[in-house]
Amino acid sequence: MAPVSPAFWGGKRVLLTGHTGFKGAWAAIWLARLGAKVTGLALPPEQRPNLFELAGVSELADTHYVDLRNAEAVEAALSARQFDLVLHMAAQAIVRTSVEDPVGTFAANVMGTAHLLQALRAQPALQGVLVVTSDKVYLNADTGRPFREDDALGGKDPYSASKAATEIVVQSFAKSYFDGDGVAVGTARGGNVIGGGDFSRDRLVADIVRAARMGEAVVLRHPEATRPWQHVLDCLAGYFRHLEALATDPAAPRALNFGPRPGGPAVSVGELASLGVEALGGRPWRHEPDTNSIEAKALSIDASLAKQALGFESRLDAPEAVALTMDWYRRQAQGEAALGLCEAQIAAYEGRP
Repeated sequence: MAPVSPAFWGGKRVLLTGHTGFKGAWAAIWLARLGAKVTGLALPPEQRPNLFELAGVSELADTHYVDLRNAEAVEAALSARQFDLVLHMAAQAIVRTSVEDPVGTFAANVMGTAHLLQALRAQPALQGVLVVTSDKVYLNADTGRPFREDDALGGKDPYSASKAATEIVVQSFAKSYFDGDGVAVGTARGGNVIGGGDFSRDRLVADIVRAARMGEAVVLRHPEATRPWQHVLDCLAGYFRHLEALATDPAAPRALNFGPRPGGPAVSVGELASLGVEALGGRPWRHEPDTNSIEAKALSIDASLAKQALGFESRLDAPEAVALTMDWYRRQAQGEAALGLCEAQIAAYEGRP
């Protein structure tokens, strides 16, 4: 079965928020390839280089620079346009940034989502809305037990808490407004995503690539920590399938986890870093403990409901995901065009059995 249906997406008017970010840029590229008419709402890219500019995503999506914290600006941007589907990915997504700026993180993630949903209430043709939250929405006691969708929400750092709060905001808007109009609104809780084109601060793969290109050793704060790693293509394919189901199937689950295939081994930060360093020929990583960190040491999610409900599961295990990721960076550094690299990896992924 194909991971994503071109027949469904072709011609759909899609509002994509956060398309100037790493995952959002990949989403815009893939949706354009599927024939969707993409409108992007986001802040300008935060750093250079960035995949949005490298891949010329502004040529693939009708781009509007809008701060979701500004309710009037969001309403103005949407008022003259109609959408069939919404994929809301815009967020302040870095845990350490959330610790430095908790109020800004809550404003962007919680109130930004509320402003968007409020503006979407005026959309007459809307079929489905998917809000991307995080695998970190769960109340985590560091036991390593995989979280299921019905587990309690929580968050001890501001990023995690903001995403758990976003889940509640989405549920309240869905029950108060959208359900009565027949518009399904759901949330997707994705694992830790890796892939080519991520140059963000405090992201493991981006740090590995920067260190390797400078001939330095990447520094790890918690090499023993485990995360549900998945390639960006697996994650986005899950999001697309979930949004399609929300738009076409009244029984589709409103909240779904997306992560590695159930039953796979937990992969630590150190193990993933070793794979990345080896692929790039970089220096071995170095451990510098951060005694003030409040990040969870163990995190795992159970993605079996996505398989049961959508017939969807990730296709790439962690070593494959790392190999594909590092191949992107290696070839991009050798002069290959970022857009062509993304499109080639998407095409190969679509062709996998």
